[in-house]
Amino acid sequence: MKTLLISVLSIFVALIISKPVQATTDALSPMLGEMKWVAFNFAPRGWAKCEGQLLAVSQNSALFSLLGTIYGGDGRTTFALPDMRGRIMVHAGNGPGLTPRRLGEKSGEESHTLSTATMPNHSHTVMATSNAANSTAPDSAVVASQRRSKYFTTNTSNVNMDSTAISNTGGSQPHNNMAPTNTLTCIIALQGVYPSRN
Repeated sequence: MKTLLISVLSIFVALIISKPVQATTDALSPMLGEMKWVAFNFAPRGWAKCEGQLLAVSQNSALFSLLGTIYGGDGRTTFALPDMRGRIMVHAGNGPGLTPRRLGEKSGEESHTLSTATMPNHSHTVMATSNAANSTAPDSAVVASQRRSKYFTTNTSNVNMDSTAISNTGGSQPHNNMAPTNTLTCIIALQGVYPSRN
């Protein structure tokens, strides 16, 4: 029994040694134009960082046939790789209730400044009292009732208040518009299996 077990193990080991483990197709032959995120700061041989750089059409005709000028270049002598610096990826098209996105489109902004048109509707409270007025100085005071007990008017000739009556606030500075991120390196395959269409 012991001899049989040793023989079986010997055959098993011999099979493993004679037939090397095959790496995945993905590791050996990436698809041409395939993009990946990696945790190191360089592009391996056969790959390039996605930084919008221009490549020569004559030296990369297969990749050019896939990308064209979607990401830039003149289409005669040069074409560009996608520029993923500081950007996230989204799928082209439009999901339910979302606006359409076309391949190669850049959108969004790191910071945004609100305008009057984009501010939500809101109101401001005016502090007032029905007590009779007792001062002519507005400092540290609130609007009060006139001594004649009349503080409404039917006069329709409305006049804007002086600009100094209400002070501006805020600094008109943009606010951060970014989601929490974890920065990696995006690379694209310059060599590999040419993708076939379904």
